[in-house]
Amino acid sequence: EEEEEEGEMMSDHKDSEEPSNKKVKPVAKSNSLTGVITPMKTAALKRIGQSISRSISFRTDARPLPPGPLRPRSKASSFPRRRNSQCWSDTVESHDLTAKEIKRQEVIYELTQGERQLIEDLSLVKKVYYEPMLKLDILTESELGQIFGTLDSLIPLHEDLLARLERLRGSEKTVGEVGPTLLNWFPCLEAYVTYCCNQVGAKALLDQKKQEKRVDQFLRLCQESSFSRKLDLWNFLDLPRSRLVKYPLLLKEIQKCTPPDHPDEDTLPDALEMIQSIVAEVNEKTGEAECQFYRRGLVYLEESQRIPEIHQSRFLYCHGELKTNKGQKLHVFLFELALVLTRPGDDRDIRGQMFNVYRQPLPNTLINLEEIPDSEAGGGGTFRGAFTGGNDKVKNCFRVSSRGRSKVNPYCLQANDSFSKQQWITCLRQAIVQSRDRTAHTSQSPLSLSPDPALCHIADLSLSSDTDMADHTCR
Repeated sequence: EEEEEEGEMMSDHKDSEEPSNKKVKPVAKSNSLTGVITPMKTAALKRIGQSISRSISFRTDARPLPPGPLRPRSKASSFPRRRNSQCWSDTVESHDLTAKEIKRQEVIYELTQGERQLIEDLSLVKKVYYEPMLKLDILTESELGQIFGTLDSLIPLHEDLLARLERLRGSEKTVGEVGPTLLNWFPCLEAYVTYCCNQVGAKALLDQKKQEKRVDQFLRLCQESSFSRKLDLWNFLDLPRSRLVKYPLLLKEIQKCTPPDHPDEDTLPDALEMIQSIVAEVNEKTGEAECQFYRRGLVYLEESQRIPEIHQSRFLYCHGELKTNKGQKLHVFLFELALVLTRPGDDRDIRGQMFNVYRQPLPNTLINLEEIPDSEAGGGGTFRGAFTGGNDKVKNCFRVSSRGRSKVNPYCLQANDSFSKQQWITCLRQAIVQSRDRTAHTSQSPLSLSPDPALCHIADLSLSSDTDMADHTCR
C-alpha cells in the first residue's frame, strides 16, 4: 500500500511537470501535505508523508499560512474550582514507615488540610459575599448579621489549630504525638453552639431574601463564578457544621492506626470522648433552637389546637411536605411529643415562614400508625381514587389516627417518594415509642428518656431529598 501510494503521488507529480498552456491552480497555501493526505495518527502514514515531502517539490506560488494569534491566557482564580487531592505520601520523597503508620500520617495530614481548606472557604465567604453585599447595600447590616451569625469569629479559631498542627510536623514531615494538641484545643469548639443555633433562623431569612430580585441575581452571579465551585451561599455557611461532625470520624481513624505503645494511646480516647460530647451538646442546643423557631411560626385557628404537648416539646424529629388524600399539600411537623399538620401561610414576618395549623394536632402517645402498601387502585376506593383517579398505583402512603379520640379523623398522607415515606415511618415509630416510655416513666423518674441521636435534629433536611438524607446518615 505504501508503494502504491508513493507511485500515485510520483505520477501526479510528473503530470504536473508536463508543459501545458493552462494555468496551474495552486494546491493550497501550505508547505506540507496537509491538503493532500488526510491526517492520521498511524506511524506508517506519518513516515510516508515525511519521505514524500522531502522528495517532491510542488511548483506553486503557495506560501505558508501566517501563524494564528495566540489566545490570551486567562488569569488563574485565587480559589480553584477543585480541591487539591494531594496526600501525605505526595509531600515526602522517601520514608521507611510501616503501612499502618503511613495510614496514620495520611489521616493527620487530611485533618491538617481540612483546617486549611475551611479557613480559605470562610475567608472567601467574608470577602466575596458579606463585604460586597454590605457595600452595595444589597442587604442591611442587621440582616447580614442574622444570616452570617458568628462565622467571622470561627476563622481565628481554626487558624489556631492549623498553626498547632503545622508545628507538630518534624523535619521528615511526620507528626508524632497529636492527642494532647487536640485535647487542649477541642474546648474552643464550644463557640459552635452559638453559631449552629443561629443557623435555623439564618436559613429562613436567607430563603426569604432570595425572593428579592437583586439578592437572587447577586447570589446567582457568585455561584456561577469559578471561585464558588458551584456551591451556593448556604453551602458555605453550613461548612462549619459539616466540619464539626467530621472530627470524631477523623479521631477514630487516627486511633485505629495508632500502635498500642504509641504516646497517643493514652490521650486519643480522652480527646474522642470530649469531641463527641461537644457534638452532642451542639446537636441538643441546635434542636432546641430549631423547635422554638418553628413553634413560634405556628398560627392556631382554634384555641383547642393549642395542646400542651406542642409547648412541652424540646426538639423536632423531622418536618417536611406531605399530601392529603385530596391532594392538598401540607407541611407536617413531628415534634418530640406531638404531630402537627399545617398549611404554609402566605404571610411572612421577621420570624420567617408562618404555618396555619390544619385540623387537630395529635399527641404522639395516642398515635396509631398504619403503613399502606403500594398496590393497584382497584374498586375505586375513596383513598386510592383521591390520589390516583382510579387508574394508577397508590404509592408512598401511610395513615395516622388517634387512639381513644373518635373526634379526630384518620389522616391519610402521601410522601414524595419511597425514601421519604420510610424516613417518616421510622421517625413516627421512634416518636411513638419514646413518648409512651416517657409517659410511663414520668412518675418514676424526673429524667425523661433521650431520643435516638440518629433521628434527632433532621428538621433542616428536605425529606424528599436522597442527598440530604444520606448526609444526615453520615452525621
